[in-house]
Amino acid sequence: MTGKGAKRGQAHLQPYISKQYYHRYTPIDHAVWRFVMKQNHYFLKDIAHPAYVNGLRDSGIKTESIPKVDDMNRSLAKVGWGAVTIDGLIPGSVFYGFLASGLLPIATEIRNIQNIAYTPAPDMIHEAAGHAPILLDKSYREFVRKIGEMGAKALASKEKLEVFKAVRHLTIVAEDPHSTPENVKEAERLVAEARKKVKGLSESDMVSRLFWWTVEYGLVGDLNNPKIYGAGLLSSVGESQSCLADDVKKIPFSVEECIKTPYDVTKPQPQLFVCKDFDELAAAIDHFASTMAFKKGGTESLDKALQSDNLATFVFSSGLQVTGTLATIWKDDKGEAVYIRTKGPTALSFDHNELNGHGKDTHHKGFGTPIGVLEGKIALENCSLSQLKDLGIIEGSEAVLKFESGVNVKGIVKSILMSAGNPILISFQDCQVTYQGQILFEPSWGTYDMAVGAAITSVYAGAADPDKFFEWPINDTDSLVDAEVQRLNELESLYAEIRSLREGTEWNEQCWTRLEKVIETLDQKYPNEWLLRLEILEIYKLQNSSHPNVKIISELLGNKNWGKSVNQVIQRGFTLINNS
Repeated sequence: MTGKGAKRGQAHLQPYISKQYYHRYTPIDHAVWRFVMKQNHYFLKDIAHPAYVNGLRDSGIKTESIPKVDDMNRSLAKVGWGAVTIDGLIPGSVFYGFLASGLLPIATEIRNIQNIAYTPAPDMIHEAAGHAPILLDKSYREFVRKIGEMGAKALASKEKLEVFKAVRHLTIVAEDPHSTPENVKEAERLVAEARKKVKGLSESDMVSRLFWWTVEYGLVGDLNNPKIYGAGLLSSVGESQSCLADDVKKIPFSVEECIKTPYDVTKPQPQLFVCKDFDELAAAIDHFASTMAFKKGGTESLDKALQSDNLATFVFSSGLQVTGTLATIWKDDKGEAVYIRTKGPTALSFDHNELNGHGKDTHHKGFGTPIGVLEGKIALENCSLSQLKDLGIIEGSEAVLKFESGVNVKGIVKSILMSAGNPILISFQDCQVTYQGQILFEPSWGTYDMAVGAAITSVYAGAADPDKFFEWPINDTDSLVDAEVQRLNELESLYAEIRSLREGTEWNEQCWTRLEKVIETLDQKYPNEWLLRLEILEIYKLQNSSHPNVKIISELLGNKNWGKSVNQVIQRGFTLINNS
């Protein structure tokens, strides 16, 4: 699914796939990538989980330049995974859908120098330097796939969707070099306002917190001397060091504690959770999954879907799957659901394949059906065709179905759809459906299609047959041309010149002249350009470590107040240069 077309069940993910326009990365972008990767290789080797260290070595991700997603896809293909390019922050259900399909979604943007230590916006450093290497570990990637499956099926709330929109806006503003502090502050205010409207935690919220405190910000091993495995920490030059300090509280991992603990994407985390190993994570989320609507079913799960006011799939005990937005639930005096109705486009499926003639066009206004057994505790889905005849359910004949709940269905049987010798859908003409004196369906409304099922066994977000329900076109992104010529501005040209000097095959007097010209231009026009000066120091370290400029540049970088975050990053840059 990297521009070659989607596999079955993945077409709904296709619209979120973009192309990596590799030529658009500037020499500054590559310098940012190189700096972070060199930091990761040097500083993380002793504090990251061995699976990450080994993965960084074996993944084929290069230090000197931003990786191509196609190359990462080939590397992950060796372990049955893949990589796809996406455009920034995407809906959580889509993100988890990629992971459930064994695909790592990669935002192709890269953070600017101002946010080199950390950015809340997804970018190449976070995805490629954070997530990808550790996926080469079998137990870890199976955990990620499981949590992806949970996240893709988790029911969300409509208020949470507004939070997502606000957070997406904040990440765009925070990464935009033209944004003012006032712009960022206003975007943060909108996020805070949206969050105030959220009441309680939906399943999606719970999975999101669990994902954050594990896949993004997890620690593993001994509580007093843990290792890093969370991608958010691994991709942060600053927090990968500070997170292990004593002032960051270390808490033994538990699903319950993770779910109870909110997080802020814009700030360093004051506490982190430490699991014993990846097997503990997998076992814990298996247990948590058993409490979710897609595993439990029943009225409680239908209530969650109703509250979400979003597309969901309801699976009947017959195996029939109804995909739509739940509008109403009728309940008996015990509070159990006896009849449901969706609103808007609805589709019926079986085994994740949409039934012919039962797509959104047929059920464009919604779909209603009873849930339960007939009087005498007869479950229709267990009946053979002959048993249906004994009940008076015969094609072309009038039938009266009296459910124990009190729902009554009376009409002429138009057709009976069977699977493996048992009914899953019965259609009626001239049909009337009633419950406690209320008319739920009238003959004038047309054909009445009744789902067969004594119970709801599963409820989950999304469609049973997403390819048919969403009908997304498959775009051939390979046909897009990536040959546009980028014109470099002066500063970008200076970065390109230093890269050329560093990668040259030999060093001579002409190289010294070129280097002096870059330094002269920097001093005249770019007094705040610290990263390029670090790269220049690196060259001096290799070619002439006693040159007077080493002291001059070092003092400039070390004595100027660049701000706390940049000062820390520069000091790590010094450490790397002096020890390489």
